[in-house]
Amino acid sequence: MSETVSFGYEDVAPEEKTRRVGGVFSSVASKYDVMNDAMSGGMHRLWKDQFVRRVKTQPGEAVLDMAGGTGDIAFRMAARGAEVVVADINQDMLDVGIERAMARGIDGLSWSCQNAEDLTYPDRQFDAYTIAFGIRNVTDIPRALREAHRVLKYGGRFFCLEFSTMTFPGMKEAYDFYSHKLVPKIGKAVAGDEDSYRYLIESIRRFPPMPEFEAMIRDAGFARTRVDPIMGGLVAIHSGWKI
Repeated sequence: MSETVSFGYEDVAPEEKTRRVGGVFSSVASKYDVMNDAMSGGMHRLWKDQFVRRVKTQPGEAVLDMAGGTGDIAFRMAARGAEVVVADINQDMLDVGIERAMARGIDGLSWSCQNAEDLTYPDRQFDAYTIAFGIRNVTDIPRALREAHRVLKYGGRFFCLEFSTMTFPGMKEAYDFYSHKLVPKIGKAVAGDEDSYRYLIESIRRFPPMPEFEAMIRDAGFARTRVDPIMGGLVAIHSGWKI
């Protein structure tokens, strides 16, 4: 791992990024889902629905939903009968998810504070590993991908939903203006936190392009990798299999 990693547009020491990202998500946890609706016009719900359809969880399957925080992905997979462990490095995010599950009467989920780079689970534990809008906040992404590969059973599948690079002609400029100029202001108005949402937008810009991230997934040991862009690459579903 390099001596520095990106935190938004800054290059910082790895341990500094881990600390700062923790602060960001502790700050925004209580308003995280409200902000997702405000920033995406509710579109994030459709992206997550499409993501879970691609994962195709089956009743009784063991799934690790990493960076699962407030439970959005886990709730959808649990409704399909999967046995889901919701893992997140940030306990504040998990606490919000637990409260949401209780309010909705959703039982059977397990909740665990975990670092994606150093999971406490044994080898070949899970049928599927999912991570939605979380991988770009990991300090050492290649290490996290290797851990995902390690805890999957042979024949297990990896799915990642993440923001990517808009490729629609003429739309990139409009999206850049919206995300850089308006999203932090929305964060200030809704969540009382402009700086955290400025970082989250900057982290999208520093995330590897789709082909580069797919190569990272292959380097971690996954086969049959695939990328499915959504809305011209605004977001993308990445997948691979442990064979």
